[in-house]
Amino acid sequence: MRKIISFMHISLDGFVAGPNGEMDWITVNEEIFDYVGQRINEGDTALYGRKTYQMMESYWPTAADNPNASKHDIEHSKWYSQVHKIVLSKTMQNDILYNTTIISDNLVKNINAIKNQSGADILLFGSPTATHALIQQNLIDGYWLFVNPIILGEGIPLFEGIQEKTKLKLVNTHSFSCGVTELNYFFDHE
Repeated sequence: MRKIISFMHISLDGFVAGPNGEMDWITVNEEIFDYVGQRINEGDTALYGRKTYQMMESYWPTAADNPNASKHDIEHSKWYSQVHKIVLSKTMQNDILYNTTIISDNLVKNINAIKNQSGADILLFGSPTATHALIQQNLIDGYWLFVNPIILGEGIPLFEGIQEKTKLKLVNTHSFSCGVTELNYFFDHE
């Protein structure tokens, strides 16, 4: 069975965005881009909420065409054009989107059907609202967290709607020279 891995930047105090969705506190650089570029090749499907998908779709399809495109822009644009995209949205239509599946209802049934298909991991990028919906239905299998060295004090928490204690197993860590630390967790089903 395929796994859904939540890829998220997070503050030290557990927020994925500021109170108004601000993400200007997230540290990214070439070192992180190179690392993420290698890791995302482990997945063949990207999962987004509507807002994150629309933000990605407005940039990545043509990012490599810019004469000043960075190595990251070129590589990620190529990956984005090839990866299958799943979008959780009650308002988007599926009839005009290439290589994209819209899930607007029956979340558990539709996500489990995709998880049961052959393929690699499904990477859930950002998308706090979509992440919360999947957490509440126990559909996330692991977390790939990039802990930024900042305390926000308030904002949108990663873990919302958790009803019971959940044990995780740390499977990987990676420290970056900018102070960000990657923590890779999977559910501990022992």
